[in-house]
Amino acid sequence: MKAIHIIKSGGPEVLQLQETPKPKPERHHVLIKVKAAGVNRSDINTRENTDAYGKGASKTLIPGLEVSGEIVEIGMGVKNIQVGDQVCALIPNGGYAEYVAVESSHCLPIPQGINLIDAAALPETIFTVWFNVFHLGQLKPGEKLLIHGGTSGIGTIGLQMAKTLGSLVYSTVGSAKKMAFLNGMNLGTVINYKNQAFETLLKDEKIDVILDMVGGDYTQKNLDILNDKGRLININGMKSMTAQIDLFTIMRKNLTLTGSLLKPQSDQVKTMITKAVEKNIWPLFSSKQIHPVIYKTFPLQEASEAHRLMESSSHIGKILLTMD
Repeated sequence: MKAIHIIKSGGPEVLQLQETPKPKPERHHVLIKVKAAGVNRSDINTRENTDAYGKGASKTLIPGLEVSGEIVEIGMGVKNIQVGDQVCALIPNGGYAEYVAVESSHCLPIPQGINLIDAAALPETIFTVWFNVFHLGQLKPGEKLLIHGGTSGIGTIGLQMAKTLGSLVYSTVGSAKKMAFLNGMNLGTVINYKNQAFETLLKDEKIDVILDMVGGDYTQKNLDILNDKGRLININGMKSMTAQIDLFTIMRKNLTLTGSLLKPQSDQVKTMITKAVEKNIWPLFSSKQIHPVIYKTFPLQEASEAHRLMESSSHIGKILLTMD
């Protein structure tokens, strides 16, 4: 099969299309003929630091954390999926390829009203939002949620999820175009951080949960605007992984400061998230209350261009690779 390999740590140019053996599904795995794969910030981190996966890992390292496609083979222990089923799935790696083997319990049926290509935009973003905002952050109806990076793949779907489930939503973006897009979707209060200080505008809003992928000096600003017993969840540090904070702010307001990485979670945790998402979020697609925002698709061989686009941060929503 054809797949994108990371030949060494570096920029987008190190992504190369190569022939590689088609994987074989283990007992509880299914083999998916991939229709599309999502592109995520984690893929860029993997590309830039292949040494984190061990010496020589780049020779076999295929990025990609989410796919959609058709089941073409199942392991002997698989009971919940059949050959021919169309699914989307969260995977630990290997999505930039024509085939991928994945734990069957990490697959979900394509939601009603969503086409097979667009479904590749769902697993990583929705699983991330559910695990962090609703599981760790315990966001409840009527509470207020702020997402930094409101027009990212996580932001666009996360704001929709929270609003539909009864929360008031807030977000920050970096341009008038992005601000207008979220306003057009009627996704709550949107702040252009390049023109206005979010910590000033939101100082009296008493935000209950903040999902932050910026880090750095945003951390103390986030703590300052949180409500009593508020929760700050970090999922990246695009500005900086280092932060200086005032511990008295946390103690005085009884705050929770936490964070997570989705990729290294155990199979059991990912199965738990899959079941919760299917129960709580999948019905929202059939009722057309939420939908993925797709910015652009690239053919598999143009994965480098897809990464360059993501690194520019000019996109709104998800970037996908297609196998056709």
